[in-house]
Amino acid sequence: MSDRLLLERAWVDGAVRDDVLVEVAGGRFTTVAAGVADAAGAAGAERVPGLALPGLANCHSHAFHRALRGRTQRGSGTFWTWREQMYAVAGRLTPETYHRLARAVFREMVAAGITTVGEFHYLHHRPGGTPYDDPNAVGLALADAASEVGIRLVLLDACYLSSGFGAPPTAVQRRYSDGSAAGWSDRTAQWRSCVAAGRLRVGAAVHSVRAVPRGELGAFRGRAPLHVHLSEQPAENDECRAAYGVTPTRLLHDAGLLGPGTTVVHATHLTDEDVALLGDSGTTACFCPTTERDLGDGIGPGRRLLEAGARLSLGSDSHAVVDLFEEMRALELDERLATRTRGHWTAAELLAAATRHDSLGVDDAGAIAVGQRADLVVLDTASVRTAGTGADEHTAVFAASAADVVRTMVDGRFVWDRDEDGAAQALGNELAAAIEEVWR
Repeated sequence: MSDRLLLERAWVDGAVRDDVLVEVAGGRFTTVAAGVADAAGAAGAERVPGLALPGLANCHSHAFHRALRGRTQRGSGTFWTWREQMYAVAGRLTPETYHRLARAVFREMVAAGITTVGEFHYLHHRPGGTPYDDPNAVGLALADAASEVGIRLVLLDACYLSSGFGAPPTAVQRRYSDGSAAGWSDRTAQWRSCVAAGRLRVGAAVHSVRAVPRGELGAFRGRAPLHVHLSEQPAENDECRAAYGVTPTRLLHDAGLLGPGTTVVHATHLTDEDVALLGDSGTTACFCPTTERDLGDGIGPGRRLLEAGARLSLGSDSHAVVDLFEEMRALELDERLATRTRGHWTAAELLAAATRHDSLGVDDAGAIAVGQRADLVVLDTASVRTAGTGADEHTAVFAASAADVVRTMVDGRFVWDRDEDGAAQALGNELAAAIEEVWR
C-alpha cells in the first residue's frame, strides 16, 4: 500500500470534501489536504474511489452472541428467555473454540468498517468456575483473535459476582465470577504485562448493578474506561429500588462511578433524574439499537441524553446485525416511531456517535486529521443502495450498509478489501465453521 492516498471524497472537519490527499507514517495521518486534484500534487498517490469515513467504533460487543443469530429469533419470548439461550452458548465455549469464533466475528466487523471494538468480556473461567491454568486464558484468546484480524481491541474485563442483588451466581454464571471485587482486581492485575508489551488495551466493566453488589462498587472508582450495563430492562430498575431504594443510575452516581471515563450501555429505561445525572456528569451512553429492538427492550432517550450533556456511542452488542450504519440510522428512525415526528438527529451527529473511540479510551482515533490514527472506511457510492444518493454524509447514514464497505484501514494498514478474490465467501465460510463448531 502507498503511504500516500488520494481519496475521491472524504468526511473531513465536519464536511464531505473532494480530492483529499492523505499521507500516513507510523500508523498516523501526517498530511490531510482537500482539493488536491492536480497531477503534481497527487503524484505517487494511490487513488481511492468512493466515500472515505473515519474508522467506526463498536463500543459494545459480546463476540460469542454471534452464534445466536438466526436461532433466538424463532418463536416468542422476552429478554429473560433469550438470556437462557445465551447462557447455553456461554457454557459450551473453550478458549480454543472462542478464539476461532471471535476471529470470525472480528473479521465480520472489519468488513463492516469497524476499526476499534470494545469487547465486554466475562467468560473468565471454566464452566463451574474453576480458573484456567492461566486465569486470563479466554481473554488472551480474544486478544489473539483480534491481532490476527487486525482490528483494535479494547478488552472490557467485567466483574460479575451475583445472579441478582446479592444472590449467589447460578451454576452457569460461576464461570463469570471472581468471587469478589478484590478477586477480580487480582486477576485483572495480571493483564499489566500484556498492556505494557502493547499486546492489547484493557478497560474495566461492572456487568450491572444486578451482578455487582453496592458494597463492591467502590473498587471501580477512578477506573477508566469503565463500562456498565444500565437499565436495559424495567425489572432491573424495580429490583434495584427494592434492594437499595434508588435507581441504578443514582446508585452508580452515589458510588462515584459516573463521569467522562464511564460509558453506560443501553440506558433504555431512565427517569428524568437519571437523564440529568448522566448529562451533568458527562457520562457516555452507548446505544445498541439493533439489539434493543431484537430483544424488545425499548427505545432509549438518546436525544434527551445528548441535550442534557451526555455523549453517545454505538455498539452491536448481541450481533443480531453487525452494521454500524444500521445502528446510526436506527437512533433516528426509532425516535420517529416513538414520537411520530422526523428529524431528531443530523447525519453529522450520528457519524460522531459511530466514531466515538474515546468511549473505549482511544482518544486519538475517529477523525481524518493530522496526528490521528490512520483509520479509514471506504464506501461504494455506486451500489444498489447508495447510487444516486449524493455520496455525502447522508449517503453514509441513511443509505449505506455494511455491505457497501469496500476497504477498511486500521493504523495505516488495509485489513479488509471486499473486492479481493473470494474475500466475502471466505468470511462466510469462516463464520459458518466457527459457529457450527460451537453448536456441535
